[in-house]
Formats: sequence, C-alpha cells, structure tokens
Amino acid sequence: MTQSPPIIITTDDFDRLERVLEQHALPEEVAEFLETEIARAQVVPPARVPAGVVTMNSKVRYKDLETGVEREVQLLFPRNGESVENAVSVLAPVGIALLGMSAGQSISYLMPGGKRRSLEILEVTYQPEEHAGVSQAAVAAG
Repeated sequence: MTQSPPIIITTDDFDRLERVLEQHALPEEVAEFLETEIARAQVVPPARVPAGVVTMNSKVRYKDLETGVEREVQLLFPRNGESVENAVSVLAPVGIALLGMSAGQSISYLMPGGKRRSLEILEVTYQPEEHAGVSQAAVAAG
C-alpha cells in the first residue's frame, strides 16, 4: 500500500472541510494529512457520489489490517460527534483515512507519534440521502 487509492468527496463536504481547516487549530501532521486528502480527491456534486463511497455522515464498516478488528463508525464533523454512538471525527487520523474511500479499498496512514496503521473499507452501511449513489461509470464519465 505505497500509493493512496483514489477518493471521491462531495462539493459540500469539500467546502465545509476547507472551513474546518481554517477554523481549527490542528496538530501539524493532522492538518497536513487532511489537506493532502482533500487536494487529491475527485470532487463531485452530492447527487453524483457513487454508492459505497464514504461521505460525511456515512456509516462505514472497516477492518484494521494490523489487528483484524472490524468496527462500524459514523464519520462526522467535529461538533456533530458529541453524542453520537460510534462516531469518529473527520479530524482524527482514522476519520481522515476513511473520507472518500470506497468499499474494497485499503489505505495506510500515520497515527500521532508516527505509528503506521492500515485499514480496509468493508462496507458503507449508510450513505446520506442527498448522495444518490450513482454508478462509478457515471462519475468517471463526468
């Protein structure tokens, strides 16, 4: 896993994540990771997001490739995760790693302190209604 897999984010998520970066004092490595992921993402309107892509507010089941442990979490903006069970912030390294990934993809990322982790997306169990779940071919066609 030397190269990061392609990711897709919505125009709405892109705009809000840009604001989050401006408004939060983040550790340098976290800010750089989020900026890198946003910069490399294919940005599409919400209605053009394929089914099976992790968008903000999605619920996703993933596997930690070091431990074999599976988890289901909901990817949320920082303020939204206060009372949501199994929430993960998009400002956490694992949250950034999940953003824009699709079922079947794997990614390696750094934790604070320099420890490398890897995960595989098993399934997006919930995708917000505004993300219509179009086919990957439709997105690629533009």
